[in-house]
Amino acid sequence: MGALDGWRFCPLCGEAIEKVEDRAECRACGNVAYANAVPGVEAVCLDERGRILLGRRAFDPRSGLWDLPGGFMHEDEHPLEALRREVHEETALEIEPLDFLGFWLEPYDGRIVLCLAWIARARGDARPGDDLVELHWFDPDGLPDAAEFAFSNYAAVLSAALGEKNA
Repeated sequence: MGALDGWRFCPLCGEAIEKVEDRAECRACGNVAYANAVPGVEAVCLDERGRILLGRRAFDPRSGLWDLPGGFMHEDEHPLEALRREVHEETALEIEPLDFLGFWLEPYDGRIVLCLAWIARARGDARPGDDLVELHWFDPDGLPDAAEFAFSNYAAVLSAALGEKNA
């Protein structure tokens, strides 16, 4: 399902819209809406022992599965500011981003998220935010199975992080 699949009417004037490729156009007012990916950030947080922090999701989508700390960027926010803010909101930790791992496209609740991922050093006492039911530090060789991850890109992100860490 794409971002504009459920649209039938213009959000500005209420008239019927026409869908053309990756956009919705309103002939009445001229509004054009595009089906762009939503930017998000995520971190593979490492403690001083090299363990990786995962949080168990409290809510859907994918409630109960393991999640990397992160979330959606604000419209005018730099990606690294968003990363620090999201990790702090979810874990109460301060982080030092170390290396950019890459980007992945991930389906999420009827949208596609452009996930920007970093490996980061974490400091402080981890406490789950209100969207997580628990936090757990995993040894790299004791991570959950990929089927227990909330999102399909996490196996690749963790593989990139562990390759970076062991390089």
